[in-house]
Amino acid sequence: MAVSSTTDINNYNVSVIDTATNKVTATVPVGERPYGVAINPTGTKVYVTNLYSNTVSVIDTATNNVTATVNVGGESAGIAVTPDGTKVYVTNLYSNTVSVIDTCKNTVVARVPVGINPSGVAVNLKGTKVYVTNPSSNTVSVIDTATNNVTATVKIGSGPDGVAVTPDGTRVYVANSWDNNVSVIDTCTNKVIATVNVGRSPEGVAFNPTGTKVYVTNALDDTVSVINTTKNKVIATVKVGSAPFGVTVNQKGTKVYVANQYINTVSVFDTCTNKVIATVNVGTYPYGVAINPTGTKVYVTNLEDTVILVG
Repeated sequence: MAVSSTTDINNYNVSVIDTATNKVTATVPVGERPYGVAINPTGTKVYVTNLYSNTVSVIDTATNNVTATVNVGGESAGIAVTPDGTKVYVTNLYSNTVSVIDTCKNTVVARVPVGINPSGVAVNLKGTKVYVTNPSSNTVSVIDTATNNVTATVKIGSGPDGVAVTPDGTRVYVANSWDNNVSVIDTCTNKVIATVNVGRSPEGVAFNPTGTKVYVTNALDDTVSVINTTKNKVIATVKVGSAPFGVTVNQKGTKVYVANQYINTVSVFDTCTNKVIATVNVGTYPYGVAINPTGTKVYVTNLEDTVILVG
């Protein structure tokens, strides 16, 4: 008599989407619970934080192979690459620090103490400032990249998570997931100058290339809020999939890609019509999403990808 058994095998990975076809063309195995994702300016390397492995996987985009694994010494979450590609900043969620990786050596060269449970991270286009959200402190830490010291701490709304800097570096937009709004910080004064109401549980934040619009995912509304940055008002609300988290915009500003965590898809919507034009099946619990500089590939972290084998 045959005996059937079921086994769960963890298969943590990154999905690679071809934007011309909106199809997954590769799946790259990484560490446990891949979370954040960022791409270097030349598009040759993809950096992925592995929350439970306390590591960062470095993927060669030519081969879609992991070429290095960097131990960051903490529960790696958010990630951002400097504009010159020489440094990677990683938030360590439960260590209350930010690790700084030298991309030539793939080693940690500094650890910066910040607020409690640092999550989101963004670098300005000059590469001089790094902005880190601290959800349990309700603050944003501002790091000077020349010294890797915190030079300012900005008090904002409750549960700040996603963060992005305008292309001109004058404003920082922060999603306050517990307040259902977005704080706008003036980078000269490090003061909040506006608060924009959005949907429920805003998470991801991304700008178009000109900085005229910012896209914010609302995880509990299954929507994306489109904010006009001149008026700091929501001008459109786009219905996407269930529990949208990560968001990214292509280099032309014509397409937005959104990771829908609960239905294992990525929504693609047209920025002219604010309508979804494609839905791409990816792995389980997609979370982070990033697009390469040429707009040809989108990389998606699958936070809880599990393959069930029955035999």
